Amino acid sequence: MKVLILFNREPYDNTDVTWNGVRLAGKLHEAGQEVRVFLMNDSVDMARDVCKPPASYDQDLSQMLKELIAKGVPVKVCGTCMARCGIHKNHPYFDGAQKATMPDLAQWVIDSDRVITF
Repeated sequence: MKVLILFNREPYDNTDVTWNGVRLAGKLHEAGQEVRVFLMNDSVDMARDVCKPPASYDQDLSQMLKELIAKGVPVKVCGTCMARCGIHKNHPYFDGAQKATMPDLAQWVIDSDRVITF
């Protein structure tokens, strides 16, 4: 099964929403599913090395995303959002986070069995 997980929220927004989405991506991948991750809006910060967890948070979401990439999970980042969004706007993105377009996202949606948003 092909699963697309679409993130929209700032990684550290005082909830565990993004953390749970990244965890789900990892568990689906471990279960043998084809998982793809697309970052939009403020979630683009998750693909920046400068994005660090606040002192009160015990999970490094950027590191978790890097681990998914290392395991072969493709991660695309909205190109427009790369320039416009996130509290770390204009900071660079780490290797493995691929710049993408709305047509890229549309194709992934078309080609997915399940689309989950966080």
